[in-house]
Amino acid sequence: MMKWGALPIFNTISLREQVYEYLSQQIQTGGLRPGSFIQLDVLSKKLEISKTPLKEAILKLECEGFVEILPRRGIVVKKLTNQEIKDLYEILGSLESTVILSVFDQITAEHISKMKYLNEELVKALDKEEFDKYYQLNLDFHECFLELSPNMTLRKYIAPVKQRLYDFIRRQYLKEWELVNLEEHKKFIKAIQDGDREGAAKIIKEEHWGWTVHEAHAVQFYELNNPSEDTDFD
Repeated sequence: MMKWGALPIFNTISLREQVYEYLSQQIQTGGLRPGSFIQLDVLSKKLEISKTPLKEAILKLECEGFVEILPRRGIVVKKLTNQEIKDLYEILGSLESTVILSVFDQITAEHISKMKYLNEELVKALDKEEFDKYYQLNLDFHECFLELSPNMTLRKYIAPVKQRLYDFIRRQYLKEWELVNLEEHKKFIKAIQDGDREGAAKIIKEEHWGWTVHEAHAVQFYELNNPSEDTDFD
């Protein structure tokens, strides 16, 4: 019997996906820290499964940038570098602004009302330091326009990029930085209300995901929440 700890077993998904979800959860909760090595032999015995689903899950995590396979050394959980964070910001800015340009005419008063509501809830969550709730609300805000896109390939690509940026222990947010982000949300909403398609896309690309705008805060945030720890996972 597999020893999955608190992770529930779902027979409707493949063993590879169960292992992937388990390892992803370990990264998110701090069981696997950046710099940690994943020992397949140890993990295979711990979970009482063969190495095949482990290797398949590891390959998926490698494709998403969470781990790196080092020749003759093993599998290490990657720490986000400043360059990678910058690259991911540029990718998200380009993708989300492209969506806005393509779905702008589909954004209704109902969508605008929902974004306003979510932004107000984000402020409340930030004040109460409910960071997991804040994280989900922020994803929901962006989904208000992303879900309008029929381009499922693009939408599927955005999700793992955001996971790479944010899926680690979320315990300490920089309030002054998040307030800047929430003001950008307001500017974005106003541009939509004004019927300014290009302006709304520009706010998302050059401000909300603009690296030069957010670099100082971003570097501080990731150093605070994404420290390295050179230990083995067993």
